[in-house]
Amino acid sequence: MRHLKAGNRLGVTTSHRRAMMRNMVTSILEHGQITCTLARAKEVRKPLEKMISWGKQGDLNARRQALRFVKSKEAMSQLFENLAERYKDRQGGYSRIIKLGKNRLGDNSEMAIVQLLGCDSDQLSALKSKSTKKKQLKKKDSTVLKEVSQEVQTEAAATEKNESEILEEKTETSPEKSAAKVEETIEKTEVEIAPAQNVAEETTETVEVKAEVVPTETEVVPEEVKVETKSDAAPVQNEKEPASVQVVPEETASVKKTD
Repeated sequence: MRHLKAGNRLGVTTSHRRAMMRNMVTSILEHGQITCTLARAKEVRKPLEKMISWGKQGDLNARRQALRFVKSKEAMSQLFENLAERYKDRQGGYSRIIKLGKNRLGDNSEMAIVQLLGCDSDQLSALKSKSTKKKQLKKKDSTVLKEVSQEVQTEAAATEKNESEILEEKTETSPEKSAAKVEETIEKTEVEIAPAQNVAEETTETVEVKAEVVPTETEVVPEEVKVETKSDAAPVQNEKEPASVQVVPEETASVKKTD
């Protein structure tokens, strides 16, 4: 029974397995990635990430602990300089395993690549960053956010207009500007009143002309005079008629005398 026996033995002894892990870790730190079997790739991640965590600490104790496992100056310089700065804001997960989808010819074991994130041969991280940016843009372009942004913009524009109007009113209430405005209004009213006065003068002239013409027309037709002449002539005829009537009694008088 294998109680408390974590990890894969990989079919080799302990010393062989330790030396193999040390060689794989140093080669990964130097080149950025290696190709190996899937089982070894899974086992090498543990010491690799432990060394990177020592490199992020950067003190003397961390260097001594790393030198117990890593035996290359280039790997140590990469570990305590480049990788420490690259992963200073990252908490674990410094490597990835990529399955090649093919098996080794000798023993038909599955092959894979162990790769450090952000190395020269890393292309997947760039693709992932582009995809995440697109997703974020899609999320931000939702209708609710657009409506809220439009409402906020309209409110801001309204407040700005109100503030600008208040400032204009304050500036306009100054005595000098108010006096200038009053003068301008007076000039405008005078300009408007002048043509009105000219029109009024023209109308009065026309009315006076009409008033002079009307009496001449009435004098031409003196109807009242004609009526007075007729009334005077009528009594004259009435005076003559009794004279004719008086002639008849004369005959009767002569008859009476003859009798």
